[in-house]
Amino acid sequence: MTKRDKLFNCIASVLALGAIWLAWIIAYFAVKNDTVIPSVGDTFAEMGRLLFGQERAAFWRAFGNTLLRAVEAFALSFALGLVLALFAFFVKYVRAFFAPIVSVLRTVPTLALVLILLLWTSPFAATVIIALLVLFPVFYVSILSALDEVREEHGETVRSFCVSPLRQTLWMYLPLAAPPVLKQMGADLSLGLKVTVSGEVLALTAESLGRMMQYAATMLIDMPQLMALTLLTVATGFFFEGIFWLLSKAVVRWRT
Repeated sequence: MTKRDKLFNCIASVLALGAIWLAWIIAYFAVKNDTVIPSVGDTFAEMGRLLFGQERAAFWRAFGNTLLRAVEAFALSFALGLVLALFAFFVKYVRAFFAPIVSVLRTVPTLALVLILLLWTSPFAATVIIALLVLFPVFYVSILSALDEVREEHGETVRSFCVSPLRQTLWMYLPLAAPPVLKQMGADLSLGLKVTVSGEVLALTAESLGRMMQYAATMLIDMPQLMALTLLTVATGFFFEGIFWLLSKAVVRWRT
């Protein structure tokens, strides 16, 4: 990608954020009802109160619990997806075995899974498991696709070295597949955070962002707080996407 393309991409991203901001302002003045669409000023004032005001202890405790569950599900699903993708990469029968399982997991409604898991487990465990079940097929498919691309592009070179399959995997396949996987992992963690919060809303998980959102929406009808919590969740997702994007760039520079 040339510098000109990068510049145009940055400009397009800024324009998109500006368009969202403008749409929010227009909708607020068109509706003129704070219980439906809060103002930008009230939302950011509420955000400041959550981060630094009297409710900061409750917010940071809920934020930490939600983030911990999201990261736990992320780590477990990545480990499971990596191991099974490697098995499927080297053994075609394993790939055929997991193909329908992955398809089922990608199509099962999240709401149905949450309701079923609530009957079997606690609200705390249900949110982690639901995020794991959503993220596992994403990791499995992305890692397996990256390994397939490496084999297609560098398979002959890798086979020319007389080394064991384990050394091929550790020193050739995984390093070559790492950049696209790392780049995708940021979006996956952001997805995991979104699924975790959604599960918390449905499960009414105590001391969580999802519970705070549900309470603001149904008990207090506090739209500024609901919007502030939503924006903070989105900002956290963007933060992690940026971190993994930088990691993917660092791996590319180290490899070259």
